[in-house]
This record gives sequence, C-alpha cells and structure tokens, in this order.
Amino acid sequence: MSKYEVVIGLEVHSQLLTKTKAFCGCVNKFGSAPNTNVCPICLGHPGSLPKINKKMVEFSMLAGLALNCKINTYSTFARKNYFYPDLPKGWQTSQYDKPICSNGFVEIFSNGSTKTIRINRIHMEEDAGKLIHASDATLIDLNRCGTPLIEIVTEPDLNSAKEAYLYLTKLKQILLYLNVSDCNMEEGSLRCDANVSIRKVGAKELGTKTELKNMNSFHNVEKAIEKEIQRQIEIIEDGGLITQETLLWDSESNEIVSMRSKEEAHDYRYFPEPDLFPVYISSDWETEISKQLPELPEQKKKRFISQFEIPEYDAEILTADKNVADYFERITNYTTDFKQASNWTMVDAMKILNDKNISIKEFNLSPENLGKLINLISEGKISNKIAREIFPELVETNQDPTLIISQKGLLQINDSSEIEKVILQIISTNKPQVEQFISGKEKVFGFFIGQIMKETKGKANPQLVNDLLLKKLNELKS
Repeated sequence: MSKYEVVIGLEVHSQLLTKTKAFCGCVNKFGSAPNTNVCPICLGHPGSLPKINKKMVEFSMLAGLALNCKINTYSTFARKNYFYPDLPKGWQTSQYDKPICSNGFVEIFSNGSTKTIRINRIHMEEDAGKLIHASDATLIDLNRCGTPLIEIVTEPDLNSAKEAYLYLTKLKQILLYLNVSDCNMEEGSLRCDANVSIRKVGAKELGTKTELKNMNSFHNVEKAIEKEIQRQIEIIEDGGLITQETLLWDSESNEIVSMRSKEEAHDYRYFPEPDLFPVYISSDWETEISKQLPELPEQKKKRFISQFEIPEYDAEILTADKNVADYFERITNYTTDFKQASNWTMVDAMKILNDKNISIKEFNLSPENLGKLINLISEGKISNKIAREIFPELVETNQDPTLIISQKGLLQINDSSEIEKVILQIISTNKPQVEQFISGKEKVFGFFIGQIMKETKGKANPQLVNDLLLKKLNELKS
C-alpha cells in the first residue's frame, strides 16, 4: 500500500445551450465563420452595457438542483481581471464570493461502494475567445467571447485518477439528461481542470497542489492525473518540494509541461461588476424551475429495473445515455419481451453505433420495427439466427421485418410432421453417425442438428428439432 494519499479537486466548465450569449443578444453557436457572432458588448467596446441572460440563470439553477445544491437567493457578478489576447475587455465577467449555487454533491460507485463527492459551488460566467495557432501567426476568433458557462467546483474529495474519471462521467451524464449542455469536449463545450496534491497517509494538512489543464477527454484526465501523482511522489522521495504551478497535458507525448506559476484568486483583482444587477431568486422561481427537472439517470435506472424486470447491469448500460434509454423505452411500446428488447438494444444496436461511430439518433432502425422483430422471435415465427441474418437489412432499410421474412420465405418451420420428414432423411443418409450415437458417442448429436438446420436453411424450430431428433435416435438405440 502506498504511504501517500492523493487529494484531487476538479473544476469543470460547461457551456450552456442558450440561444444567445450570457450578456448580449449575439447568437450562441459553435462553428460559425470567425468573428461573425460578435457585438460591441461581447467585444468590450466602451459605453456598451451588458444584460443578464435569464435562460443562463435558469439553466444554472436546473444544474444546481440536479446536483443537490442549495440555490442561493442572492448572487452577484464580478470582474475577474487578467490580460490575454482572446479577452478583449481585459476582464472576464464571472461570479466570485456570491455564486448562484453551493453545497451540492454527486454520488459515484467506486471500489464496491457508493462515495459522495461534495460540490463546493456552481457559478455563472462568460467564456473567453479562442486562439488559433498557425505556422507563422496566432489568429484570434472572438465568437466564443460571452458564451455562457457554469463552473462546477468540487471539494478535494477525490482520491484517485479513477474516481476523477467516474465523477466526470456521472456529471456529464446528468448535464446531458438536463439538456443544458452538449458536453462536447472536442468543441470545447466541456473542459476540466484538476487540482492535484499528495500527502502522507494520516496527515491532516493538504500538500502543495498543482493545476492540470488542456485535457480533451476523460481518459486523458485520468492519464494526466496518474502521471502527475507519480511525478509528485518522485519529487518528494528525492527530497524535493512541490511547486505550486499550472501544468499542461500533452496528449501526443503523454507528458506534463509546466505553463506558469499558479495564480491565487486575489491575483485576479476581483471586484463587483458595476454594470450588472444582483440576481434575486424567489422561492416561487426555484419551485418553477424544479418542476422542469427530468427523470435523472439514477431514477430512470431504478424504474427500468422495477418496471421492466431487467437486471441492474442492463439498466446501467441502457440509462448511461438518455437517448439510448429513450430508444429502449419506445421499443417496449411494441413488445412485452423486455429482456429481449434490452439485449437487442445493448448488443446488436449499440455494436452498429460503435462500428459506424454514430449516435442512437442517427440509427436508422425504428423502435417499432425492432419491437416487431423481437415479437417474431418470441412468438416462435423466426429463430434468433434468422433474426440476426436479416438484422443488417433491417438497419439499412427500416422495413417491417414481417415483410422481409415473408418475401424471403424465412418463417420458422413449426410443423412437427415436416421436421420429422427431414430428420428421417438425415438419419437415412448418415448411417455411420447413427451407429456412433447408438454405440454411446452422443457428441455426434450436434452433427445431426447441423445437418437438419442446413437442410431447412435454418428455418426449423430449434427446440422441436432437438426434441424430435432425440426421440427418434433413442428409439433406434433401444
């Protein structure tokens, strides 16, 4: 066991899916031509006055309620002052000592038990612009200036890189269920900074922390934290001291690079934003927003287990993505074989999603037609083997599976007399194998099954084939 304890706190910035920016009427849209979604307010022109986006406040409240936070009745904006090329005003409008939400928590399942990760605060702020580094110049796109963000700050309750990964996965899942953010790390709408320190096991005082930035996936967050833990242990073991600094993760080299000595909060010279009113949230407003809360992942998982009587593992997989959960639930409108619906969603449908790198929203096969396919299996009209053979065509065409089965003549043979005829034919043409079975070599039974299914092109009812064949071979044996 290591003699060091790891202490991690995470700061997650999540862009909000409002139609307009945080403090002006510019369109909040990713991918527009550079410097087209801008105006005097988000460019910081003298004399321009900002106005608070009400939807930003409501989305922040919704996130706070879902993350078990206290919604503060009074919160204020402040100017966070620093100079950088992509920040034309010379400050970032944020919240400082009076955030909109505080004292929340998220539960993760780690090492066989549930662990509570406390959330210190959620505050609203605007995003900065974006620097684009070319070979001979650095270009500035200010479209992102003023994009509304929430910053979700944990207490230092995480004790491993794996726990950080689990927390981020759970947080992203909740935000997607709320539909307040698209959480697209590649487009920068979800970003994570990690504060990492180590201390001797049993020590009460926290060690010197470093801040890790530039991690563009949850797996990179995990890898970067692991690397930083190891780096800090090696420094201390060699008799050195940890320097408080900001570090960048280089995902190509899997190395950590020093960026700058870490700034403390007071270095930003926060002071109250004079151009924005405080935000007052009445109990009626909070109640109104709380009524907009959707069924959250944990609630949906418990309901799926109870309502559809599927295993916890299935429910966990199905509810990990709200769109997949919705797809599965729509299938249950067309079939009562819920376990089969779960299996076909989790295994067959999700395999195609992964192979094609698409979302369930882009999946061509409708829940209704997948439900019909499942019913054909449950009713004994086709076998699982036949179903999987026609599945690629179903996905391609989204036809009614009954039509495909009918057109191809694939309906399952359930007529005992017809199957018996095939069995007698196979037995009569495979005398050596019959003798082997009679002499006690019962493994040859599988050979007969294969021949019968081949003769019937896989259409014979497998259970009927098994029962009738065994009966006929035992008669010969006796």
